Amino acid sequence: MGFNIDDFTFEGAVVRAKSLIDGQKVSQVVTINPEMIQAAEKDSNFANIIKEAEMVIPDGVGIKLALKLTGKKAYRIPGIDFAKRMLEEAASTNIPVAVVGAKQEVVTKAVENLQKEISGLNIVYFHNGYFDDNESIYEELRAKAPKLILVALGSPKQEEFIYNAKKTINPALMIGIGGSLDVWSGNIKRAPKIFRVLGLEWLYRTVTQPSRLKRIFPALPLFLIKVINYKDKI
Repeated sequence: MGFNIDDFTFEGAVVRAKSLIDGQKVSQVVTINPEMIQAAEKDSNFANIIKEAEMVIPDGVGIKLALKLTGKKAYRIPGIDFAKRMLEEAASTNIPVAVVGAKQEVVTKAVENLQKEISGLNIVYFHNGYFDDNESIYEELRAKAPKLILVALGSPKQEEFIYNAKKTINPALMIGIGGSLDVWSGNIKRAPKIFRVLGLEWLYRTVTQPSRLKRIFPALPLFLIKVINYKDKI
């Protein structure tokens, strides 16, 4: 379908991301799911952002299933777990961190909880996701010079924000983290571990947040139908 997905294990993705933090440019991590691919098929600019990202890891179970259907080995790497691990890695080496996104009370509480949970976490900047002028945020990021930046603006806004940041801020690793701040703030309860292990976190979230139903359906079934049709042609 025209999109490259990295086949890292979880630990392999962490090693690769750590190398990008030490790089000489802004590097983008896209945690991709079927809805994002569906959106990218309709939006060439968004498609190009995904294709130019330095890492594209399979966050959605639909991506893992699609890769398996086409004979590719795949490891699902939940974006929230990956981002949390990168925060822990940053804390262990005193790498400065920034967080952008969500409502003010949500990002404030998430930062407070993360700093309590992760010893030595150095969050030098955070800002809510309600702003119209990206350049003002880029300017503040340039001044604080974080090396790890988590962006929770929802897709595709967060991917566009990160892509445009490549042209203007200091070298850093930037990761789109969707609704992770809502979980870290305590606003939303994450699925029990058994759902996560079985790859059914999406089901738990849909049942507990019915508003997500429109996002999951029909995007996921249509995506898998396209994958099956593609598989039949190869």
